[in-house]
Formats: sequence, structure tokens, C-alpha cells
Amino acid sequence: MNPEIRALLDKGVAIPAHPLALNSARKLDERRQRALSRYYIAAGVRGLAVGVHTTQFAIRDPRVGLYEPVLALAAEEMNRAARPLVRIAGVCGETQQAVVEAQTCEKLGYHAVLLSLAAMREASEDALIAHCRAVAEVMPVVGFYLQPSVGGRVLGFSFWRRFSEIENVVAIKIAPFNRYQTLDVVRAVVEAGRDDIALYTGNDDNIIADFLTPYSFGGKARRIVGGLLGHWSVWAQRAVEYHERTRGSEPTGELLRLGVEVTDCNAAFFDAANHYHGCIAGLHEVLRRQGLLEGIWCLDVNEGLSPGQRDEIDRVYQAYPHLNDDAFIAEHRDVWLGA
Repeated sequence: MNPEIRALLDKGVAIPAHPLALNSARKLDERRQRALSRYYIAAGVRGLAVGVHTTQFAIRDPRVGLYEPVLALAAEEMNRAARPLVRIAGVCGETQQAVVEAQTCEKLGYHAVLLSLAAMREASEDALIAHCRAVAEVMPVVGFYLQPSVGGRVLGFSFWRRFSEIENVVAIKIAPFNRYQTLDVVRAVVEAGRDDIALYTGNDDNIIADFLTPYSFGGKARRIVGGLLGHWSVWAQRAVEYHERTRGSEPTGELLRLGVEVTDCNAAFFDAANHYHGCIAGLHEVLRRQGLLEGIWCLDVNEGLSPGQRDEIDRVYQAYPHLNDDAFIAEHRDVWLGA
């Protein structure tokens, strides 16, 4: 990995998971897809994650055929950015598919792949480690503990301890939405002696607390330094600001209160009350209100807002006006939507 990019990743940056902009026919809306990338870059993020859960795994379906086109659009916009960005692309599937996807990411100039193991729910630990090593031979790998509620699987301490021994692992996105499982990952990295694996939160229900928490095992301290989050695909300018405020900070009443506010917003956006059924549509709804998306369409016609979810989004908008970046978007939206 480029040393400048590696230094950014290790320092800890805000990386939103990039959504997919579709039109009413559920086809790619290239203009709005580019506008989303431009928004995030203008908001001050230092990286983008594309082709991940928030981008919709169905982009890989041969009948859809959007995996490479969507990654290419984001790469083009990142090429235009005034400062370097950490470029992460999602990779999934069984080993042959994952390796081919990693090769595509390398061709398009991405720096690392976020490796989902959702397709290998029944595989043994040995098979999972062999799979990860095969992908790591192609590209630097960001491990991904995806919560089971949205397709992941439980991955115990033993797996993460062995995973941390893979040389080309550069970071781990910890997203089980579970304190015990989060501890498993951090302890595994510490016990493996891998000071060079950056820890990123994907726990959208615990973002601020993850940044404020010092972890210590056997006298060795570690911190979660950055976030790679679906939540940050909305209200991104504010996310960059509070990431800078909280990363490595000591907890205060004010910051803990901010954590509760962010989690409450996430419950509405991610549709926690309905087992995350509307998690992607909820993010789309915020972007639609801000004028960046035309609608909330997903590739899967069965994905949409749950009953009451729109009201919940109304509620958190009213409760936490200091957390949205609507004014920033309104000022620049027409430029981002231009040619």
C-alpha cells in the first residue's frame, strides 16, 4: 500500500459506505451516483468504501452488472479530489469470486478490499482463513465482522487471532453490533502483536463510544481510530467533525450525550425496530430529502421503508438539528449534480 495512504488509514479517518443511486426504473443514475461521491469528498471525508453492503450486494448479480461500473465511477471522482483518499472496495462471495473481484479492484486503483465472509456461513475456520489468505495475495485486506442480522456470521476469537497473522491485513472493520464480539477482535489483534492493523468501527449503534474507549489487554493498549460506516453515508459533514472531536478523546458527559444522539439517529435510519429491514432505504430517504437522490429505490423491489420508519426519521430530524448537514448540501448540491 502507498505509504501516504497507509499513514492515513493508520491515523484513523472517516470513511462513509457509498450508497447506490438508482432511477425509478431501478437503473443506475450516473449523475446522482457521481454527486454522492462529490458530496462526501466535499464534506471532508478521507476515504470512500464502495461495493459494500450500503452499495447493495446485488450489484454483483450478472443480470444487474453494476459492480465494476459503480467502482469505476467512484474511482474517477476520487481521482479528481484535491487530496489523497483511502479507496476501499467491497469483495464478497466464495474464493474464486472474491479473488476475481479483488483483481478488478486492483485494476481500478483501489488501495484495499473490505472482505465480507457472508457467502461462507457454513465454512470451517480453516476454510475461512485459507479464503482470506487467497484474497490477501491479490490486495491488502480490511477484515469485516458483519453483524448476523444483515447476513454476517459469528466469528470467534480464534478466527480473528489467526486472521491477524495474515501479513497483508491492514485494518479490520468491527461491525457485529455486539460488545463481546467487538472485544474478541481487539484482543485478537493485540495478542497477535499487530500494531500495524488499524481498528475501525462499523458498530453504527455505538460509534462515539467506540472512539472514546481505551482497550487494554496484557498491558498493551489499543484504540479504535476510524470509522467505516453506513451511517456516515448521510450527514457526512457532521460525521467528519465529530470523528475529529472524539477520536482518542477522554469521555465527557457532553460526548457521551452526543453518542446517544447519534445512536438514536441510527436507530431511525437503520430501522432497528424492524430488524434492519429498511436500513438501506432509510439512508436513501435522508439523501432524497436532501435532494441528492431522486427516490429511495433499491435493486430488490422488496426493500423499502418499514411502517413508521419515515416518522422516526422525522423525529430525529427534529430532535437533533445540529447533526444534519442539510444547509451545506443545499449550498453545493447543484454543482455536484452538474456535469
